[in-house]
Amino acid sequence: MSESRTGPEKLHEVVLRDDSTGRPENDARRSMLATGLTLLAACVCLFLAWQTVSSLLLIFAGVLFAAFLDACARALAPVLPLNRAWRLTLVLLLFSALSGFGIVWGAGKLPEQTRLLLKVMDSQIDVLQEHLLSYGVDLLGPEWGRDFAQWLFSDQGRFLSHAQFLLGGASTLLTGALVILFLGILFAFDPNSHRDSLVMLVKQSYRTRTRAVMDEIGTVMRLWLVGQFIRIILMTLWVWVALYLIGLPGPFVLGLQAGLSNFIPYLGPIVAAIPIALVAMPLGSSLLIWAVLIYTIIQSVEGYVIGPLIQRQAVEIPPAWTLVAIVMLGALFGVLGIALAMPLVAIGRVAIIRFYVEDYLGDDLKQTFNGGRSRVDRP
Repeated sequence: MSESRTGPEKLHEVVLRDDSTGRPENDARRSMLATGLTLLAACVCLFLAWQTVSSLLLIFAGVLFAAFLDACARALAPVLPLNRAWRLTLVLLLFSALSGFGIVWGAGKLPEQTRLLLKVMDSQIDVLQEHLLSYGVDLLGPEWGRDFAQWLFSDQGRFLSHAQFLLGGASTLLTGALVILFLGILFAFDPNSHRDSLVMLVKQSYRTRTRAVMDEIGTVMRLWLVGQFIRIILMTLWVWVALYLIGLPGPFVLGLQAGLSNFIPYLGPIVAAIPIALVAMPLGSSLLIWAVLIYTIIQSVEGYVIGPLIQRQAVEIPPAWTLVAIVMLGALFGVLGIALAMPLVAIGRVAIIRFYVEDYLGDDLKQTFNGGRSRVDRP
């Protein structure tokens, strides 16, 4: 019977045999090879990201600065009927003028106030050290000295090593600031092309979704940065005026460090209270109590009332996850990781919800906006 089959029937039998045996095996091999290459590429990308994490954090800081400039340009749109490039140019000119005025004004006042505060804090740390030594507690170690100048200039080799360390740190800080500045300006003037250059890396059918999520991330960054800027200004002014009224020396420097510390939630305000307490210690216990009490009240009002009212316009992040991110990123990447922990958590939350929870897991989450507030509700 098999020999009586015609040519087309034999050809059809061979094709069926190839489809049932050869092709599934080849498809399985190709699938395993594609999976292996994907895992290898992911491992290589993670290794490269780990090796260049400091540079990536600087780039992310530049993106944050660009988002801040974009928010300022958007705020000028209802007031100035100019195109976006001119509004951005005006924002940069205003910030340059304010920065120049601040440098000129602060050059004559801040160094003297800072030197005075450091001298007071140095002496109070010595007093605290002696008091603890009476109880057998050596807080700072046997090599602690009262005079920083004696510690620096005790011998030429130590002076040169410290000078090299300070110069290296200053050059690194200046280089990082310049990179953030220029990246922010370049990103701010042409955000769409930089966004689309990343969108091109995904499948064509998914580019619209990716573009929408990236736009949402940009909105979150803008709102969060504007909120942080407002909180820093308010905290600086309140602490400055309060410490000035009770007669504490260097109130502006203490208020400025208290305001800047609010960029790092939970841990920053606690660290900012230490200089205030050290400066108030030699002025008597009553002034120390007043200074700490006033700072605690201002920080509590800002942290539990003003801050949530401002940041609710951007994104609500669970406090526990924020603190976990600060601790982990600080342990991994140092001060820069701590400073950028909050915005990284904010945009990471949006990316995980959109790409993983909604698209990969298939949960039907709805995005609702209430006065600019971003909230994810489960139906």
